[in-house]
Amino acid sequence: MAIKLLTQVTTKSLVGKSHWWGAPDLPEGVPYPTVEVSDGDETYAEPLTFLGQIRCNELAPFDTEHLLPQEGMLWFFAPLDYFLGEADSPLDYHMPPRVIYSRQTEGLRPYDLHWEGTDESIFRPAEKIVFTVADQSSGDGLMMLCTPYQDEVLSQHSGDVCLLQVDEDDRWGLRFYDCGMNYIFIPARNLSCRHFDKATGELFYY
Repeated sequence: MAIKLLTQVTTKSLVGKSHWWGAPDLPEGVPYPTVEVSDGDETYAEPLTFLGQIRCNELAPFDTEHLLPQEGMLWFFAPLDYFLGEADSPLDYHMPPRVIYSRQTEGLRPYDLHWEGTDESIFRPAEKIVFTVADQSSGDGLMMLCTPYQDEVLSQHSGDVCLLQVDEDDRWGLRFYDCGMNYIFIPARNLSCRHFDKATGELFYY
């Protein structure tokens, strides 16, 4: 059963709760995911785009097949800065996403990360997530545990579970070239063992 994610702008604190955008509330000792990029002779670590965090007990009532953990927190990161309007971003969509899972849900604090030389946070304002059962297994929008409707994507990820489907949204300035979607997949065997480090990404675009 696919799960639809609806987001809402809110002024309430979403620390320790499910939210889209914002800063990740990572457990102490868990580093922010980065990828190594090169700029001439210099190599440095570039932070991945934080997409959102999912508190598993908020999602559990909609996960009728119990594919995901029933407790803990999931964090999703992907190389999507360019598609959010940051034309100079060194992130490339071929770089793998990162999915982090932890049983810890208490005592979490938002990660503090600013643009170089400023006190401005790199993170977009957090939006509340409302979970609903999707009317069908595939479709547009933000979805989890869905079936991509593009045949090319399905054939390339046979045996994988779609953890997250990210659709374009004009509100966020998010667009995948002319038109497209971004996916995060995980092999079913790795999902059952909670090996979220095995997640892979797929960008489909026209």
